[in-house]
Amino acid sequence: MNRPESIYDLLLAPLTLSLIFGGIGVVLLTNIIYSALSLGLVLICISFFYIILNADFVAVAQILIYIGAVNILILFAVMLMNNPKYPNYAPPWTVGDSISSIVCTSLFCSLITIILNISWFGISLTQKSDQMLERDLTNNIQRIGAHLSTDFFLPFELISIILLVALIGAITIARREETV
Repeated sequence: MNRPESIYDLLLAPLTLSLIFGGIGVVLLTNIIYSALSLGLVLICISFFYIILNADFVAVAQILIYIGAVNILILFAVMLMNNPKYPNYAPPWTVGDSISSIVCTSLFCSLITIILNISWFGISLTQKSDQMLERDLTNNIQRIGAHLSTDFFLPFELISIILLVALIGAITIARREETV
């Protein structure tokens, strides 16, 4: 599915800004729930980048696996483990924090310098024609779908049942601690 070039230009800047602000939110927000939600925003932006790159199957897998499973699991774990008995204690700024911030800032500046100095127009990711790539991608998607619905159907169902039982057990344990 090819999209016009103007859509790339329109979507690239807002997606990049959303990705950057979401990443900053993951790191800097003090409430861990908001931090996990910012992680969800980052993962959604990454899936939109996959859509821009015409990798629709990877984008859907990104949404289903990382946002639908991993991020929700993180939110459940945070909500179940978030205990108001223990206040958030933030130690004062230390020498290790200063060293870490200097190292991270220098790495960030060097990466920005490298990214800005690279000529991105000469990079070719593949030598195959577009028709060949679409045919291979369609065949791969069909093969993956066939394997998931036939060969790996039982393992996926068993894993989903195990995860459901673990989630119910975690909720039961958390409720039991509240009533005690």
